[in-house]
Amino acid sequence: MAFRFKRLHPLFVCEAGGIDLRRPLETKTVQEITTAVDRYAVLVFRHQKLSEDQLVAFGRRFGPLGLGVKKAVKFRGRLKHEETADISNIDETGKVTAEKIIGQLPNRLWHADGQSQMPPSRYSMLHSVVVPPGKGGETEFADLRAAYDAMPATIKREIKELRVEHDALHARIYLGETNWAAARRKAILPVQWPLVRTHPGSGRKFVFVAVHATQVVGMHLGLGRVLLDELLEHATQREFVYRHRWKAGDLVVWDNRCIIHRGLRYDLGRRRELRRVNTEETSIPAEMSA
Repeated sequence: MAFRFKRLHPLFVCEAGGIDLRRPLETKTVQEITTAVDRYAVLVFRHQKLSEDQLVAFGRRFGPLGLGVKKAVKFRGRLKHEETADISNIDETGKVTAEKIIGQLPNRLWHADGQSQMPPSRYSMLHSVVVPPGKGGETEFADLRAAYDAMPATIKREIKELRVEHDALHARIYLGETNWAAARRKAILPVQWPLVRTHPGSGRKFVFVAVHATQVVGMHLGLGRVLLDELLEHATQREFVYRHRWKAGDLVVWDNRCIIHRGLRYDLGRRRELRRVNTEETSIPAEMSA
């Protein structure tokens, strides 16, 4: 059955129908999904009742899966696969727990999964299993390509040669997790990326800013951080943002290279469960290592 595409936002995001992702993907289908992500940056698949094994199998068709902050913090989770991120507020017994809630506070800030690590993340695949009733808990996505396109030419000239340091642990430290042991800290070192990059799939330029951008290399710390804040404020204006209201069975796939996202607040006393896998980049563009 052929894909059916339906735009969910004027600038990016598309709902993709006509496929059952529980079944093994043919190479042609993987290529079609990759092409669609290059174009729309965020794909929404509805009514996908995936097991954890099926989610992991789907992710692996697009590249090796990464561990994220599990590189620094080894902990026993309630899920089967180490590569599966448990985006929930429940413990191993199925009870809502404050510890899980506090540990996921960084998700409430604008960020990109795995883009502050080496190798960086390419895609995220987030699957909704349990959605509490009522409002809240949506995920917002911002298109950094559209944000760059809308910048004045003077700003584009000002930032085109700048490089930025990204620290995967910055958001956690900002929110109070300051006691990182030296061994854990060395497991995820800061990286430097160009502020303006070119997407390898679409050829479009984008401005890469997020909460883990800590400083502009070679610029006064304060001046650099003010610039980064201004750029992030620009990139997250309403016209560049799509808000996804989750339903059980939704699978959202997005490109971490040009999309940032954040989760919105919800009733923390109600069970909520999502699962995520991330693919890693297998080929780093030359501009990233300059």
